Amino acid sequence: MGNYSMPRYFQNMPTVGKAVKANAENVNELRAIEDDIHAHIVDALNSGKADEDMNAKGQLTAMQRIALLVDEGTWCPLNSLYNPEHNKNGSTSIVKGLGRVNGKWCCIIASDNKKHAGTWVPGQADNLLRGSDTAKRLRIPLIYLLECAGVELDKQEKVYPNRRGGGTPFYRNSELNQMGIPVIVGIHGTNPAGGGYHSISPTVLVAHQKANMAVGGAGIVGGMNPKGLRADPPGSVSIHYGETGFFREVYTEQEGVIAGIKKYVDMLPTFDLEFFRVDTPQSPAMSDVELYDLVLNNKNRPYDMYSVLGRLFDGSQFMEYKKGYGPEMITGIAKVDGLLVGVVANQQGIFPNYPEYKMAKYGQAMGAGGKLYRQGLIKMNEFVTLCARDRLPMVWIQDTTGIDVGDDAEVAELLGLGQSLIYSIQSSGLPMMEITLRRGTAAAHYVLGGPQGNDNNAFSLGTAATEINVMNGKTAANAMYTGRLAKDQKAGKDLQPTIDKMNALIDDYNVKSQPLFCAQAGLVDEVVDMPMMRNYIVAFADSCYQNPASICPFHQMLLPRTIKDYEDGHK
Repeated sequence: MGNYSMPRYFQNMPTVGKAVKANAENVNELRAIEDDIHAHIVDALNSGKADEDMNAKGQLTAMQRIALLVDEGTWCPLNSLYNPEHNKNGSTSIVKGLGRVNGKWCCIIASDNKKHAGTWVPGQADNLLRGSDTAKRLRIPLIYLLECAGVELDKQEKVYPNRRGGGTPFYRNSELNQMGIPVIVGIHGTNPAGGGYHSISPTVLVAHQKANMAVGGAGIVGGMNPKGLRADPPGSVSIHYGETGFFREVYTEQEGVIAGIKKYVDMLPTFDLEFFRVDTPQSPAMSDVELYDLVLNNKNRPYDMYSVLGRLFDGSQFMEYKKGYGPEMITGIAKVDGLLVGVVANQQGIFPNYPEYKMAKYGQAMGAGGKLYRQGLIKMNEFVTLCARDRLPMVWIQDTTGIDVGDDAEVAELLGLGQSLIYSIQSSGLPMMEITLRRGTAAAHYVLGGPQGNDNNAFSLGTAATEINVMNGKTAANAMYTGRLAKDQKAGKDLQPTIDKMNALIDDYNVKSQPLFCAQAGLVDEVVDMPMMRNYIVAFADSCYQNPASICPFHQMLLPRTIKDYEDGHK
């Protein structure tokens, strides 16, 4: 029967997905958006001192340190363009992402030392918290490649204080330590004040011979000297290795610091992923490059979500939960690297004679894909609860236009069922990731595993087709100004000024809903190329099973049996 548990359920699962026709126009649109995102990322990484100048001074850059640290081909960047305070360098002066270190997945944060020696800038603290949140959700080590010269003094009010300000990451590192999630730091350069707490808050400190960390740096110490003399940097290796012993190890070469980090990662306990595998890892049976043809950038046109799933998951296999019930939502079990995950996605298209509460009242109905109705919400509540019971991490794939509205929807309890889904997610204790594949609209964006679920969502991704807003720009303009237009028309006033305001709002919505803005504002944690989605899903699944907080043995799982019994009852 093979070496894996319960083969009748988990091996040779049904396959999904269809062949797709070439769509050159759509491919070109999506690739052009991706190229623009790539150009902005390159500009942000290149901002500051040149790599050659850094190397000439004997310093490695953040990206060079990351390249030495992570296993080849495993780097999955996060928040590359996050810049909520519009810093001129195009970033928050850190480089962050997921990567394997000697085979173990870690969350990695590197000070971008090309930019004012890694100084804290506006928005950086929140970005650091996003990184520690990811480590916390996935229960994987957090690694700092640190070189932080403290607060950017002329922006101190945007960096230093506040509930999610400069000191909050140090509390988060303490929380991770208390959870048994190690924080390992490789310390380079000068790290005073906030940089000093950056250095001391991790679990294990590994330092370069020229590194120092201190409550205050040379400039602060000199500034407090009555004679105004500049002091030598305090907190050198001679102090924190020779006397306090805070530095666990010191290396003469920067490459040695990286090797030291790897050594301590090797010491950490993790499961062999084979312990949790239900099948041999497989690539999808269909090409993920075809996602460019399949996922339509024209938001008004439908496509087949099952064909998307067939290009993301192992063997294009998918075991669906309650197929046909709540048809606007697809729920089921898939495999990633041979590991089980729960999947929820919005189906597109139209659904005749649905939803049932409109059919019962009017005798006819036509449901629209992407919108949420009563059955779909009930199904998702059940599915999340069963995934929680069976300890299956979840992948959400959004393309939603919102939740059905009107008195019929209120009588059908959609408001309560939407909040019930939030309750189910919050109570699940599961790690989750979310992809806004195309549209993330209104409260449906919240309830479909969105980044608002801080205790569950490890990270959220966008694509070149992503559009996130509370409603379409034209709908918003009509909602705001239709009454004004009617009033002005009745009064015989010129309508053009109001029409101009409507058009300005539509344009503003368009700019602030697009992938680049979503990345810069942090509405998603990364905009990724279509074929890269699979890489992040693998990183997520592997991380979830690397060191889980709890386990449900396969032979005690309820969800696959529930699926089989439902299918048998509807044949």
